[in-house]
Amino acid sequence: MRLLVLGGSEFVGRAVVEEGSRTGWKVTTFNRGTHPAPEGVTALRGDRLADLSALERGEWDLVVDTWSHAPSAVRASARLLAGRAGHYSYVSTRSVYAFPTPADAAEDAPLVEGDPGGGESGYDVMKRGSELAVEESFGDRAAFVRAGLILGPHENIGRLPWWLTRIARGGPVLAPGPADGGIQFVDARDLAAWTLANPSFSGPCDLVSPVGHASMRDLLEACVAATGSDADLRWTDPETILAAGVEPWTELPCWIPPGPGHDGMHGSDVSLALSTGLRCRPVTETVADTWTWLRSIGGRAPQRPDRPPVGLTAETERRVLAL
Repeated sequence: MRLLVLGGSEFVGRAVVEEGSRTGWKVTTFNRGTHPAPEGVTALRGDRLADLSALERGEWDLVVDTWSHAPSAVRASARLLAGRAGHYSYVSTRSVYAFPTPADAAEDAPLVEGDPGGGESGYDVMKRGSELAVEESFGDRAAFVRAGLILGPHENIGRLPWWLTRIARGGPVLAPGPADGGIQFVDARDLAAWTLANPSFSGPCDLVSPVGHASMRDLLEACVAATGSDADLRWTDPETILAAGVEPWTELPCWIPPGPGHDGMHGSDVSLALSTGLRCRPVTETVADTWTWLRSIGGRAPQRPDRPPVGLTAETERRVLAL
């Protein structure tokens, strides 16, 4: 089986490349070459926005695309590859569902509008536009892997690395309640495994862990265990945190207080993913492996230039804990 990964050097794309190599795919990547390609991978160089000439030749059974910017770039690659690729799996997001997304929503929930030829705009709109761009050229040979919160080694967004780094420092830690509030996430490696195990999947699939798989308590206690820290998790009610002006999700990564936002992000029905083979490793494994990776690179995670840093400042944390 021949696999083309558009990107393939960071986080989710890297996980797909590594899973493909591990399971015997013949892997080709297409990117700008800012990171070295893994051994055994054919590396094509080019720019999604300017130069696709390296993709003008070749045939593949599956294309995996993780692009998160202007849909026009996805339209260009999909049109170029439509006659020479069997299937196109686009790593999308559950953010394409219109807000508020109710709890227990599945793939048939209402969607935001998107333009397949559009430029830079909101993240949700660009992802939906990119789905439409793939569908234009591949039709029922397209899959939309609608992930939610993605964690794991090589994360370049900063969410789990921030929690690990903060908890490793020890002392009183602002832990956002309710402690047993559920979180849904997918390890990038599990996302990659599902995607390559379903090379002919058609249509959308919400790809996160089932409700009840993990909670904020599970996540943060796993960080304490992995780091061997003396951190004291100070569980604080959502009302106190919000009244202090703290931003959920960005200043306290992964956390959304109870309400419509939490229902939409951490309450989805993932029956389809589970029935088609999604297997989610324990949160303890994801956290421990991420900590091992983080230490191996000196403790500082890479940061995507198009995403702002996440996490609470020490001053804000002290102020809220004092309340």
